[in-house]
Amino acid sequence: MRALTPQDLRGLSPEAMSELAEQMLAKISAQSKLITEQAQAIKFKDVKLERIMFELARLKRWKFAAKAEHMNAEQRQMFEEAMAEDQASLEAQLLALQGNNGSTPTPPAAHEKAPRKPRREKLPDHLRRVDYLHEPADTDCPTAGCGQAMVRIGEDITEKLDIVPAEFFVHRHVRGKWACKCCQILVQEPVAPQIIDRGMPAAGLLAHTLVSRFVDHLPYHRQEQINARSGVHTPRSTLAAWAGQTGAQLESLYDAHRAFVLGSQVLHVDETLVAMLDPGAGKTKRAYVWAYARGAFDAAPGVAYDFRASRAARHPVEFLQGWSGTLVCDGYAVYDSVVKLEQRSLAGCAAHARRKFEEVAKDRHSPVATEALQRIAWLYRIEREIKELSAEDRLGVRQARSVPLWKELHVWLRLERQRVPDGSAIAQAIDYSLNRWGALTRHLHDGDVPVDNNHCENLIRPWAMGRKAWLFAGSELAGQRAAMIMSLLQSAKLNGHDPWAYLKDVLTRLPTQLNSRIDELLPHRWQQSI
Repeated sequence: MRALTPQDLRGLSPEAMSELAEQMLAKISAQSKLITEQAQAIKFKDVKLERIMFELARLKRWKFAAKAEHMNAEQRQMFEEAMAEDQASLEAQLLALQGNNGSTPTPPAAHEKAPRKPRREKLPDHLRRVDYLHEPADTDCPTAGCGQAMVRIGEDITEKLDIVPAEFFVHRHVRGKWACKCCQILVQEPVAPQIIDRGMPAAGLLAHTLVSRFVDHLPYHRQEQINARSGVHTPRSTLAAWAGQTGAQLESLYDAHRAFVLGSQVLHVDETLVAMLDPGAGKTKRAYVWAYARGAFDAAPGVAYDFRASRAARHPVEFLQGWSGTLVCDGYAVYDSVVKLEQRSLAGCAAHARRKFEEVAKDRHSPVATEALQRIAWLYRIEREIKELSAEDRLGVRQARSVPLWKELHVWLRLERQRVPDGSAIAQAIDYSLNRWGALTRHLHDGDVPVDNNHCENLIRPWAMGRKAWLFAGSELAGQRAAMIMSLLQSAKLNGHDPWAYLKDVLTRLPTQLNSRIDELLPHRWQQSI
């Protein structure tokens, strides 16, 4: 065909021309099909390459986040602390040099304003005060020829904050013995019941040990070293035994607290990984802590932790048996099966949906992800404004202001999904929101339901901090005991109580507390005994 000239084509018969045209059209069709297939292959490779680059950038950010130039909130706080230390050190050195030279600080010029010093907060009134009186040795007038007694017209008070390290002291219970020589009887007051009968520790020391372990995350060997500085020998094995015995006594209170948490119609749930020692294998294995918290808008907050050896669905199913209401959670598929078992509804987490777009915006500079973040920010701005309202008022504002924005976001996401290639990072971020749209908008129909699960994520953070200190749980029983104690202590903090004061009072009253009145010791109902 390539050898044919225009003169040859004019000499062809109509049948030959038709056959030639068909052959040319077939060749063109085959070439078009090949071009289309190659274009699709290139597009697939581009999407795959984009996805690999996105995953690689995310892994690098997770691994090298501490070395990146961009600082997160914690890094920025550490930088500000170091800057404050440097500034104070330099100012002190400057004052020392000026004092040695006999010079005084140069006052600011008339047109310059003196630097404003930060206002010092008043020291708390509940702190113990130790008064020191400073009066002149001679109160007669020092003027020559006068010598009359002066009159006190006022005083200046300067307060300095000080501290005394933990003080150990001993309770001495003296029980007198009274006998009747005639009747040969002996009368003596019985020993008051204690958490650890015939044991050395009082309630305050037990509370201090548990708070140091489960709130301040101090391992027992570090507590042993701290106590030794005060001249008190408390081996780590002894501290662990105290914690085990105390935990056994708190089981009934934990059961009542768990029932209280499950009494909420809105429940948050989240889980986190905790290493557990596996002595047979000589290493650690995966275990999980599940956190169940009452609704973020609940007037009586509370959280219950549950330590389990796996992340299987049977664990939340067992814990939530008999409960019905709205479950606020992330996109973990287990929660879908949990909701289907009883009369329950599922509320999604807008924060998780937002993080998907945030990851894409950071790594790929995607305009779609950036606009999605802006639209979600508008929704969160409304939530911040209505946080303190009642459930009815909150729902009314959502219906009037949030519903139109959510509808616009839904339409926009569906349109953008048709424009982005399948399998790309931005497509996955959009699919995450669209596939969970009903759960993400559940809060638009119930004023008690929050927009995200951040409340529970904050309550599970102590476990993430603690596992960096004590590294792993020694056994499943130890993990369950830790979950039980941390449930009570973290709930006490949620209700504004000092965890040590709460636990000390509970351990003091618990041995004589009636089971029918155990609810009086729950964190949300606790009143310190006089």
